[in-house]
Amino acid sequence: MIERLALTVSGQGLHSVTSMISETISRLYRGQDGLCTLFIQHTSASLLVQENYDDSARRDLEHWLNRLVPEHDPLYTHTLEGSDDMPAHIKASLTATSLSIPIIDGQLALGSWQGIYLWEHRHAATRRNIIMHIGS
Repeated sequence: MIERLALTVSGQGLHSVTSMISETISRLYRGQDGLCTLFIQHTSASLLVQENYDDSARRDLEHWLNRLVPEHDPLYTHTLEGSDDMPAHIKASLTATSLSIPIIDGQLALGSWQGIYLWEHRHAATRRNIIMHIGS
C-alpha cells in the first residue's frame, strides 16, 4: 500500500510528522503488523527518528549541523537559489532520505521518546512530499 503525504513546513528545522504518519497507518492498516517505509522526494530535506521529549535535543542537532555545514562557504558554486542552497544539499546527503519503522498491532513501533521528523534544511517555508509504503 502506498500513500502520498504532502505538508508545508515553516522553514529550517525539525518538524514532527509522527502524528500524520500514525494517523495514516491507523486509518489504513488497522491492527496489523508490517513495515512502514518513508521516502522524502527532495534533495534539500531529510527524515529522521529523534527524541520527542526535550526540544533542546533537536535544537542542539540543528545548531551542530549548521556549524558543520555553514552557509557562505567560498567553496560552494551551486548558489542558484540562495546561500542556503548548497548547504541544504550537503545536509540532506549527510542525513537520511528514507526510514523503515516496524508496525506492530497497527501502531508504529517507536520507542518511548522517539518521534519521526522531517528535517528541513532550507530557510523558506516550502511544501514537501513524503511517500509512505506499508508492506507486510
